[in-house]
Amino acid sequence: MRKLTIAGAAAATLLGLLLPAAAHAAPAAAGGHGGGLVVRTERGLVKGKSAEGIHQWLGIPYAAPPAGALRWAAPQPAPRWHGIRQATSYGGRCAQLASGNGPRVDNENCLYLNVFTPPHSGHHRGGLPVLVMIHGGGLTTGAGDQHDGSLIVNTDGIIVVSVNYRLGPFGFLDVPGLGTSAQTASGDYGLLDQEAALRWVQRNIAAFGGNPAAVTIDGESAGGWSMCALMTSPPARGLFRAAIMQSGSCATQTRTTAQAASLAFAKTAGCPDAATAAACLRKRPEQTLLSASTSYQPLFISGGPELPVPAAQAVASGHYNRVPLIIGTNHNEGRTFAQGFTGLTQDQAAQVIASEFGSKASAILARYPWSSYPSPYTAAYQIGDIWTDSGFLTGIGGCPEQNLAAQFAATTPTFFYQFDDLHAPGLNNDHPGYQWGAGHAMELAYLWPSFNNGFSLYDLLTPAQLQLSRQMVRYWGAFTATGAPEVPGQPLWPRYTSRQLMSQLMSLRPGGQTRTIPAGTFAAEHQCSFWNAS
Repeated sequence: MRKLTIAGAAAATLLGLLLPAAAHAAPAAAGGHGGGLVVRTERGLVKGKSAEGIHQWLGIPYAAPPAGALRWAAPQPAPRWHGIRQATSYGGRCAQLASGNGPRVDNENCLYLNVFTPPHSGHHRGGLPVLVMIHGGGLTTGAGDQHDGSLIVNTDGIIVVSVNYRLGPFGFLDVPGLGTSAQTASGDYGLLDQEAALRWVQRNIAAFGGNPAAVTIDGESAGGWSMCALMTSPPARGLFRAAIMQSGSCATQTRTTAQAASLAFAKTAGCPDAATAAACLRKRPEQTLLSASTSYQPLFISGGPELPVPAAQAVASGHYNRVPLIIGTNHNEGRTFAQGFTGLTQDQAAQVIASEFGSKASAILARYPWSSYPSPYTAAYQIGDIWTDSGFLTGIGGCPEQNLAAQFAATTPTFFYQFDDLHAPGLNNDHPGYQWGAGHAMELAYLWPSFNNGFSLYDLLTPAQLQLSRQMVRYWGAFTATGAPEVPGQPLWPRYTSRQLMSQLMSLRPGGQTRTIPAGTFAAEHQCSFWNAS
């Protein structure tokens, strides 16, 4: 999960150049060396391992370590190596503070990716479809090692790739003079990393049996923000043919806003003079910079060549990389983040809402009355539902998510869902009896059993929930293969349309209860007539 800094909140919860086809790496002869486990990449040979019924290549560098002179630089080619590089364990995570995603990491050598394939992937003419997963974590935490693709590979027979990218102030920082080229001037280093990883896939995935013309990208939470950023980034055009946005949005910030936040961070890091901040920051050790980032919340930054205009504006105008899209939200997104409010009284909860919504607070509280929620965690449920429906968490959830789906649907094939397992395993045990509902990030374990917040969530799934897990994995695989989530024997998932009152979305439910629901039902559940008029 991620750590989000929410303006006005009393507490926050810690949670977690496209190359031409001729440049693609040729598949290794006879499925590769060493029984298919040794593969030739553009920088050298890598040897993977067989595990969980599939082949895995872990910790492959897709760019040089972004440290020293390469800190706050565009990703550069990884050094070549001689002999065979062992690719049997994950590469280091990118620098991040401790969170629900794991312990603190002090490491700048982190631009690695992982490849998961069926055992005989090289035997498929034309290559297999590829799903590239970009992790969430608020652009401050997380890593590709949370997304072991074994379940998806075994079920769908496709290839999965997961990646690391620079986080926090190492990945997103707009201090004047810090970026030394037009490409890096706006400070979107993490986005440059994601695009570099996708270019690596274009050049190398054929050697693993994959089809570089059949790449789908997927991301959840900050990974969902990444989906919109990549879809609206001109340099990313052609790097993928479809996208899946889980609990994401098109949240970006302007350079003016980004520079103000970045200079505030620089001051905390001991570099208070704006004129010399860039040079000063370059001299600071990684540990000092990471420790200074406790209140720094990055976002993608518009106004540069990667994102010329805000992502939401690009989508609204139809000027983006139009590819088929699955977009969805969880029924109770905000309850994951509202746990920090479990002990608030009614008056204290009202003060939080007033601080966040100002003059609208009274009308909001009338719509979400205290008396309609159970105790003992009444404040958390009330605030969580308000956050969910309003999309207060950078546009994630409820009504903004539905409106964004309609915007996409006006110009590209779009499939909308709501994750509706209201009894999904909670991400922690901090508040016994807390009703998570279908909270933010709780669908991840259904697709990626390796995703956990300190314990295995997948192991807690009931038979009915495991049925939903398999269903979701098959929908995701079909979409990766064809650009439409059409699975024989499963409920038909219709395209969403910009005419919301006429549209249907998929309600993902356990125990064979997955079904389509009218867009109007979704809107009523989340009080969208109220929020859309606000």
